[in-house]
Amino acid sequence: MDDDDSLTDVAFISRSLAEVNNRFEQQPVWNTAPSALQALARKLGDLPCLLMHGEEECDANANKPDLNFVGVYFKVAFHILESDDPRKIHASVRAAVYDSLGKSLRHHTAAIDERVYEDIIGFITRGMRDEERLVRLAAGRAMVNLVKLMLRLNDRPADLVAVTFQKVNPLMKHDENRVRETTAITVGLIGKTSTEAPLRESICSLITLVCEHNPILQGTAVLQLHALVKYHKKSPYNLTSPYLDRIAPFIVKRLKTHPHGVQEFCRFLSMSQRDFVELTLKHTLPRLFAESDLRGLEAVAAEAGSTLAMLVLENAHYILAYVFMLQGIGQTNKTLQFILNVLRAAASDGSSLHMSTLIASCAMMLLTEIVICMGDEDPDVAEAAAQGLHKVARLYPPSKSKHPSGSEGEYRAFLKEHMLGVISTLNDMLQEVHGRQSIESKQKILRSFGEFAKQVGPAISTVAPQMMATLQTMLVVPQLSDAALQSWYSFLAMLEHSDFGPLVGPTSASFVASWSQFSERGRQAAKQCLDYMIKNLGKELGPHIAEVADLSTIPELVDTSRALARLRSTWTPQRTLVALLQRLEGDSLVVAIQSAVELKAFLLTADEEYIRSLTSGDVFDPLVGHIISALYHASCRDGEGTEKLHELAFECIGIVGAIDPDRFELRVKDNRMIMLSNFTNEDESTDFALHLIRDVLVGAFRSTSDMRYQGYLAYAIQELLQFCKFTPALVTRGGSGSVPIKVRSRWKSLPKPVLETVTPLLESRFSLDTPPLAPLPYPIYPNHATYRQWVQAWTSDLIEKVTVAQGKRIFRVFAAVVRNKDVGVAHHLLPHLVLTVLATGESDHAGAIRTEILAVLQDQVDPSSRSSPDKKLLSAQTVFMLLDHLNKWIRTARQHVASQQTDTRRQTTNSQMSSDAAEQLLRIDSVLENIDQSLMAKAAFQCKAYARSLMNLEQRLVACRGRDLRVKRDAEARNDKKILRALESPTESTKYQDEYERLHELYAHLDEPDGMEGVSTMILAPSLEGQIRQHESTGTWTSAQSCWEVRLQYEPDNLEYHLGLLRCLRNLGHYDTLRTHVMGVLTKHPDWSPHLVGYQVESESMVGHWDDVDALVKGTDARPPPVLLAQILLAMRAGDNEATRAAVSAARKALGASITASGPGGYRRSYDAVLDLHLVHELEIINNVAKNLGEHGNERHRREQSFQKLLKRLTARFDSTLPTFRTREQILNMRRTVFNLSDSQNEDVRDATGKSWLTSAKIARKAGHIQTAYSAVLQAQQCDTPFSFVESAKLVRARGDPLRALQELEKAMRLAGIFPSSRERSQDQDEAINSTSSGDDRKKLAKIHVLRARYMDHTDRFEDSRVNREYRRGVEICKEWESGFFHLGQFQDECFRALPTTDQKNRGMRMNFQTVVQFIRAMKTGSKYIYQAMPRVLTIWLDLAEDKKTSTHDIFIKINDEVSRQVKHVAAFKWYTAFPQIVSRIGIKNRSAYDVLSSILSRVISEYPKQALWPFCAVYNSKDPNSERKLRAAAILKKLLRDDKNNVPQMITVMTHLTEIFMEVTTLEPGSKTRLRLSHVCGKLRESNPFPSPAIIPLEASLTASLPLASVPSSLDSGHYPFPVNVPTFACLRDEADIMNSLAKPKKIVIDGDDGQVYTFLAKKDDLRKDSRLLDFNVILNKLLKSDTESRRRQLHIRTYSVVSLNEATGLIQWVPNTAPIRPILHQLYGRRQVSVWNSALKAAYDRLKMIPDDIEATKTWETHILHKFPPVLHEWFIETFPEPSVWLASRTAYSRTAAVMSMVGYVVGLGDRHSENILLDTNCGDVVHVDFDCLFDKGQDLDQPEVVPFRLTHNIVDGFGVTGVEGVFRISCEVTLRLLRENKDCLLNVLDAFVHDPLVEWTNAARSRGNRHGSPRSGPGSLTRVNERLQGIFKSPGAETGRQLSVSNHVQSLILQATDHRNLARMYSGWAPHQ
Repeated sequence: MDDDDSLTDVAFISRSLAEVNNRFEQQPVWNTAPSALQALARKLGDLPCLLMHGEEECDANANKPDLNFVGVYFKVAFHILESDDPRKIHASVRAAVYDSLGKSLRHHTAAIDERVYEDIIGFITRGMRDEERLVRLAAGRAMVNLVKLMLRLNDRPADLVAVTFQKVNPLMKHDENRVRETTAITVGLIGKTSTEAPLRESICSLITLVCEHNPILQGTAVLQLHALVKYHKKSPYNLTSPYLDRIAPFIVKRLKTHPHGVQEFCRFLSMSQRDFVELTLKHTLPRLFAESDLRGLEAVAAEAGSTLAMLVLENAHYILAYVFMLQGIGQTNKTLQFILNVLRAAASDGSSLHMSTLIASCAMMLLTEIVICMGDEDPDVAEAAAQGLHKVARLYPPSKSKHPSGSEGEYRAFLKEHMLGVISTLNDMLQEVHGRQSIESKQKILRSFGEFAKQVGPAISTVAPQMMATLQTMLVVPQLSDAALQSWYSFLAMLEHSDFGPLVGPTSASFVASWSQFSERGRQAAKQCLDYMIKNLGKELGPHIAEVADLSTIPELVDTSRALARLRSTWTPQRTLVALLQRLEGDSLVVAIQSAVELKAFLLTADEEYIRSLTSGDVFDPLVGHIISALYHASCRDGEGTEKLHELAFECIGIVGAIDPDRFELRVKDNRMIMLSNFTNEDESTDFALHLIRDVLVGAFRSTSDMRYQGYLAYAIQELLQFCKFTPALVTRGGSGSVPIKVRSRWKSLPKPVLETVTPLLESRFSLDTPPLAPLPYPIYPNHATYRQWVQAWTSDLIEKVTVAQGKRIFRVFAAVVRNKDVGVAHHLLPHLVLTVLATGESDHAGAIRTEILAVLQDQVDPSSRSSPDKKLLSAQTVFMLLDHLNKWIRTARQHVASQQTDTRRQTTNSQMSSDAAEQLLRIDSVLENIDQSLMAKAAFQCKAYARSLMNLEQRLVACRGRDLRVKRDAEARNDKKILRALESPTESTKYQDEYERLHELYAHLDEPDGMEGVSTMILAPSLEGQIRQHESTGTWTSAQSCWEVRLQYEPDNLEYHLGLLRCLRNLGHYDTLRTHVMGVLTKHPDWSPHLVGYQVESESMVGHWDDVDALVKGTDARPPPVLLAQILLAMRAGDNEATRAAVSAARKALGASITASGPGGYRRSYDAVLDLHLVHELEIINNVAKNLGEHGNERHRREQSFQKLLKRLTARFDSTLPTFRTREQILNMRRTVFNLSDSQNEDVRDATGKSWLTSAKIARKAGHIQTAYSAVLQAQQCDTPFSFVESAKLVRARGDPLRALQELEKAMRLAGIFPSSRERSQDQDEAINSTSSGDDRKKLAKIHVLRARYMDHTDRFEDSRVNREYRRGVEICKEWESGFFHLGQFQDECFRALPTTDQKNRGMRMNFQTVVQFIRAMKTGSKYIYQAMPRVLTIWLDLAEDKKTSTHDIFIKINDEVSRQVKHVAAFKWYTAFPQIVSRIGIKNRSAYDVLSSILSRVISEYPKQALWPFCAVYNSKDPNSERKLRAAAILKKLLRDDKNNVPQMITVMTHLTEIFMEVTTLEPGSKTRLRLSHVCGKLRESNPFPSPAIIPLEASLTASLPLASVPSSLDSGHYPFPVNVPTFACLRDEADIMNSLAKPKKIVIDGDDGQVYTFLAKKDDLRKDSRLLDFNVILNKLLKSDTESRRRQLHIRTYSVVSLNEATGLIQWVPNTAPIRPILHQLYGRRQVSVWNSALKAAYDRLKMIPDDIEATKTWETHILHKFPPVLHEWFIETFPEPSVWLASRTAYSRTAAVMSMVGYVVGLGDRHSENILLDTNCGDVVHVDFDCLFDKGQDLDQPEVVPFRLTHNIVDGFGVTGVEGVFRISCEVTLRLLRENKDCLLNVLDAFVHDPLVEWTNAARSRGNRHGSPRSGPGSLTRVNERLQGIFKSPGAETGRQLSVSNHVQSLILQATDHRNLARMYSGWAPHQ
């Protein structure tokens, strides 16, 4: 072995063994002396240890494959034993040989074939018969090692164990007792090798000796049994009980023959002989009956003290199961007859006893016993069991089955009938409900599931949830997974393909999750299942293929994964993402976890670019809301095993990033219902039961893997189905006729998945014995340590307190469910239980509930509370949820009572119902009123339920202020001067200041700075604390810092003040100052370290003092976010990847805790935690890429590319975050820190660091932190960051010095060599730049030149020509930059507007041409400015065309040619954005312009016929047949009929017919009818029904074009589709149309869409073109609102809807669902106060007002006689409609903001007629929705009684804003909106241009007749002049000729004063209702 150094360990050992083998193959044993042979044998035994371990300790588990020690052993052993006469071989030698065999077997790792195995076992058994005990014991030890080898190497060791005992058991019966004695010892040792087959066989073998007469053998056996008891740490009974089916018959048969042995065994078990016999009857009786052993049976009966007949009846299922499985011919019948004879002999009338009766009495248990035997590994036993089932089916009492008797169909119907019971019983056995089960027994039961499925066939699908729960539960038990997988395949293979879909998700997810734990055999079975699903059935799974888990990570499933990939080959990233999110939101925890794993992989791969595309732009893709909703749902999921799901969800949230909550909408579902009757109404109770089944129970039932819990749920569903009167007749063929129609309708209303789940439970017979609980002492809360325990205890107690019969019947079925570990069901039931107990229970119960609520609330404010934070928070949230539920019920009940009282048709019934409801209202109101409101507010504040605390405080304030107002008015009426003086005293004016301070604090906690601003106006002397809150909320951290410093001057030892100062320093980025301050504070107060460590660690890490950071982290147990992030940074700095992973994992768990606590809808509340997770993820990805940048070699270029890709990725993540300085600076700081950790000297890292400093400077400048921005610029300059001087110049400009900014910029440009000193040099430079610079560099240079041009323009010191040249220099450098072209065009346009009117027609036309050219170039290169550029181009071009003088000018011809050239080069969707404006000019007189215009129209219609034809048909359908516009429209359509693109001819035909139908519908005269049958009265519809139609339903979303992101290059415009892909089309027009009760009698038509949704429209006979145009204007305005940061943060928007004008007299209006006009709302609220909304006195008062000329007198009259009778009440509507506090606040805020936006828009466009019927409120969210836009452009000022207010702002409108009134939210929203309107003046005027040029808009006639109110409207051009003035900030009072220009804030103030001025309101028309 000279070359052994080059060999591996395995090769070396193999070679050594070969050499030993060769030695003894070629030569005999030389020394045959016994001592030598013994030594050789010992060496032979030592050889494996020597080769495997050397001198180390022997380890039999060493994993070195294919080492054949046994083969070599036998070669040597045979030489030892055969070297001389074997009889002369010394016993010690023989023993040594067998000991060495044992050692060889211990180390053997090669496979052993059957022949070798037979040789080994034969050799060992010979030794076990040796005459010498020493040898027999040694051979026995070898046998033990052989068994261990089998267990180690064989997948199915049980078979070999059985073979082994076939050799060993004869030795237990050997003639020589000495052999039997040593064999017993060996068998005992074998029993210690395993807990499975070897133990079973050992125990059964030893027990055969227990009954021996020989006391030595008996004693040996008992000793070995006791040794096994001790070794396995079990009691004797527990050790033997799994094998009693074999032991008991053996023992019982020897009751008479071996009584001493039986007694000895019973002593071993520590039980009496009688107890043993009784305990084992199920094992002994079957065999005795099968043998017809009457004597034996009688002996057993005598021993058990019972009769034989009684034993039969009590154990019938065991006996019959065995009998039916007998295989002998006639054996079963013979035994059955024997059993009948036994029973008949004992019966008084035995002739009436039949076997079918006995079978029916124990059918379920009988079937279960037989089914279990089907899972036996012995195929003969399994086959016998299958035959046994057939025998039972034949003898079972006949059913009503229609199948032929004895047929396979009848057999399967029989099994289906009993299937659920069998499965449930098997589950009980697996859960050991009826006693403990051994692993072998459970394996057998599990295998029986699959065999039973084969017998049942496809009908097994009805118990799929139970089957899946069982298999999933057992899959994770390693010893049971093989059996579970075997049955799983059998189960799946039996299903119909249509039933397969719902199971693919849980199946594949379970397999993937547990794959690593499967054995080789298990993996093959799992692969078989997956192959069957995917390869065999993949194409038939349909949408369910989306539910299959990803298999690509498992090597053994490569081919299956490829097959899955082929099935999904057409999937887009969007479809993949949606599928993952739907699975993540599913009920199954296993599926959710696997989906989270896949989602993480999806987000981390190349698809992150797709995610970034979703989170780009001003408004994120709707999918973003779905992503966050799904991840938050996963993060907040409760229950056992959710920790892994939480961690994955946290990681995915970090990957998605801290995306801006203002740019997406979070989806939150609430499926609770209100039980109005409290279970006294049967229909409502049934609906509630259905709700529980559908929304609560079925999801839990299908998803749980806890079989016991599933059983409880099954019982609950079963009982609720019976409550709903659902019977099997519903699903029986021909049986539904006997079911009432109402019941059948309810059944059909359930979704298909629910029906599939509950159908089997219609026939189930679950029973549950739940004894009533003893009443608990109240309060319950203090007596339970956890929230879960408290909820379970309280819910259980309340169930016992329900007294209403229907309620009791429903809730009692949940008694066991609510005690389970999952409290979801209990949480759902609790509010209903509380409500019904309060409303219908005893008075003591109401007091107990109140006590419980108070106990929870008091615990929140108790400083000495011992409750855990989780318990306190969750319990408080539950109590608040209960209170919200009660309040909602109260308001719903009051509304219901009020509506019933007005229903005179059912007065008698209503009076009783109202009486009951009134009593219940009184009881619940009493409980709520007795809850201390102050305590509730404090508790809400303490547990951070700030919205609730705010709602409570505001309600009290409103009540107090209302009381004060009433006192004041009463005093004024009585002229009580004393009271009036008291009310005007300083004390009175300051009495609510404390409440206002509290309000201010609450708004601060709610992060509502607008609300704080409003409260601030009411605080007379703001406290320093209030000022701090104000500054911090608005981000003015420098001011806040000053305030904190003042506080510290007076209280330097106040920790809270120091923390406030540190917070300011951190948010300002002043880390050096922060660090110094912390060190100074800790010098004086070292005990404050735990509170300051977060700031200290953050400051030290930001300045790079890592040793100090390390010491701080190690020295504290506190783990605030900065410390957690520091731990990650320290691990990265140390280069310890394992420590980094551990730190990242720990950080995610800790940071995600607040996300879990915030709830599914808490994204905004937990944004700080999301930001921290964002940072954690960025630390990971930056570290992974940047740590190796400094390395050299071939990989350097690739790493640099990765780094650039990383920077692009980081930029996209940054752009999607909340655009506040605090948020974004935190991200940038962390990035710089980790960059510096990696390699600060690397050029790429240094450049990235510098750019991040520039970004910091930019965001600081925009936030107003000038000093911080300056510092950041200096840092960027230190990094030599290119073009940092640009930000420096902008900073100077931000300080208000444009000239100095220009000078700074020019100096820097000179230094950089890019300042043009002359035109010629500039051109040379430009050519050089274009030839050498990259695209990014050219763009940066272009931006510098454009910036210089803008600064030159701002200074007013340069000629326009010089400014123009600088602009052009910029656009020539970068010809792909949209902004450059736009700014140049805008400059040219501004120059044109500045010209005198006389010059605009001459010199101005050249400017017009340049404007058009540059704007068109901007339109071609991007979409950012499309809404500014496109309308202006159209206006300039077409205005010039309409002017006879200019239309012949050369410049116009050039403009027309330019537009003509660009028609095809500008994307069609960009022309579509101005389609109404283009259509409005179709009647233009200039022919050349019309030709171009028609080409634009044709192109847009050709590209988007479904959308463009709706607005275009209005022209084509004109009532004037000779109209030029109509003729031109017809000509365009006629030409398009030859265009086959996009099915244009078909769409024209379809749309023509469709619009004709709708026009006819609108003009139908209904007469006195309230409903029309369209098929009867609409001729066009009768002639030809076009439905279903490919035409799209004209919804706003379907007709509004979306633009590509600004980052998308214009080269990709051709691939952009601007509309939703699957827009709904017409499926049908419903026949019935309701007639609305208004003057125009519009028809409410209902359209069914092809998407299954229902859409409602008003078909109105009216001119809707103004409405349509204004809504087009509002759509564009909404886009502008979303693009502005301040507007977007406030979610300012206008509620729009679709208005389609069919012609000048008809149109369609999209129905706005869930809205109510303000007028009926107010009328209802006033009606409750007994205030008449209109009467003769009110009319007389308004009539008197008209006769009073003096404004002051008129105002006083109006106030006294009208206004004071109508107190403000609108706030009550918000409280009633939105009782949940957070929803109340959100809805009221939405109301205030949408009211503000529309007030400003209405003012600008002169929108009048804003009476309260034309203003709607959304009952879902509080939005204001305006309708009826006919009174536009100050038309209201021309009425007989002019409108003198700019918008509606009556006291009720203001009342809806809350206690702050117009201040705060409303005012600031007005200012933001008006600012945005003024900033986009030109764009908006260009859009409104369509009003002027559309002659169909009748400026000269009143569009609607309202008596004499309407006078003559104003002309179009003049109207736009007034709009222009308002957009310029010019404010005019009504009737004034001149106005004054105001700032935005002053403008808003003037408008608010004008709108609320009582002098103006008193002069308004009474129908406008200014008093409401």
